[in-house]
Amino acid sequence: MTSHNLSGIKRDEKGRNIQVVVRCRPFNTVERKSSYGIIDCDTNRKEVLVRTGGVNDKSSRKAYTFDMVFGPAAKQIDVYRSVVCPILDEVIMGYNCTVFAYGQTGTGKTFTMEGERSPNEQFTWEEDPLAGIIPRTLHQIFEKLSENGTEFSVKVSLLEIYNEELFDLLSPTEDVNERLQLFDDPRNKRGVVVKGLEEVTVHNKDEVYQILERGSAKRRTASTLMNAYSSRSHSVFSVTIHMKEITLDGEELVKIGKLNLVDLAGSENIGRSGAVDKRAREAGNINQSLLTLGRVITALVEKRPHVPYRESKLTRILQDSLGGRTKTSIIATVSPSSSNLEETLSTLEYASRAKNIMNKPEVNQKLTKRTLIKEYTEEIERLKRDLAATRDKNGVYLSTENYESMMSQITAHEENVSEYTDKIAVMEEELKKVTELFVDSKTKLEQCTVDLDEKQQRLQETSQNLQQTKEKLDQEVFVSLELTT
Repeated sequence: MTSHNLSGIKRDEKGRNIQVVVRCRPFNTVERKSSYGIIDCDTNRKEVLVRTGGVNDKSSRKAYTFDMVFGPAAKQIDVYRSVVCPILDEVIMGYNCTVFAYGQTGTGKTFTMEGERSPNEQFTWEEDPLAGIIPRTLHQIFEKLSENGTEFSVKVSLLEIYNEELFDLLSPTEDVNERLQLFDDPRNKRGVVVKGLEEVTVHNKDEVYQILERGSAKRRTASTLMNAYSSRSHSVFSVTIHMKEITLDGEELVKIGKLNLVDLAGSENIGRSGAVDKRAREAGNINQSLLTLGRVITALVEKRPHVPYRESKLTRILQDSLGGRTKTSIIATVSPSSSNLEETLSTLEYASRAKNIMNKPEVNQKLTKRTLIKEYTEEIERLKRDLAATRDKNGVYLSTENYESMMSQITAHEENVSEYTDKIAVMEEELKKVTELFVDSKTKLEQCTVDLDEKQQRLQETSQNLQQTKEKLDQEVFVSLELTT
């Protein structure tokens, strides 16, 4: 088991807007019989047109423009080549990148991210036209780095966020209810660490589907009216690549690139999904995290001083991908059917707002081999001490209940401290502005005082001159009178 770090970066670069892509899936059999098409995708103009009137109203339309638009005819390979290939090059350069799929259940989020296998296994998975972003990405990582002759290692993790709880989908234990804890990364204030999240080393591209199948077996699914096997959880598939570089001086460096591939839960409202009782509460939690995501996007776009990242686990994990130092792309998936008009418009509005988020990507700091070995040695020593304490029973022991209570209190205090720190930062910024205003006013007052002193001096001099002039005038009048008499 290892602690899993979702971020950690240095060196600066200019700001860059989040890339937003829209993909419209084809009609399904039920929709063809009971509804009509409302979406027109113009790939060249990167525009989505939505018919908002009835079946006979051709004039009521709403237009949205994005970075890329894929219509119902788009293939998996088209989406991968256009959206993910350029991102993968940046991961290999040492950036942290995130791609997440957002949209209503049944619009093709999981199909886009994971894909499917063609029937009868007529293709190998890397040639399968139905393969999604995750298998294609891992395949291409091995292809690219093997071609370069780079010495590298690839680790993957698969995290599920379900009802505001974290679960490890690649954990070797059979306990599917084992919850993980989320902590702030002490080395990077925007990053988080998921304690105990399993990172699996992928040795070759053939292991990819085994890992995905292992994750899918643990993933919770629920039956809704939208989709019989709709996932009611968010999943975060992370790929971390360590690559060896040798400098001109012959020193060995380790370059780290990270790619987060996020498949969000369905964005539809509870009433439309047909979820009831427990499922309705479940959908409420899912909507809560998506609503928080919406509030975070709004706060970032409007440049508000406080962004509510901490109000959900999802937004805490995605914090560095939204307004942070990660290169981020959103794939918004929509249905072409009139029966889904409300959700389609909601998804497009959401995606349209997200286009305005500005990130400032920074490349990860390269580590020397010596530094990396030192870090691993320290971790091994710490684990040895923990193991020795357990064997000798000379450590501090608590009941599970007390331990969990204590840890939840610590987490709550940490969250409060972080929130107060944010508020203090906002107040300090306001104080700085008021101080600047005060200093400016004080400077103006001092200048006015100097000007007043000068004017009083000049007034005094002028008064003296006037008095002297009056005296002269009196003398001249007297002399003039004397001469006339």
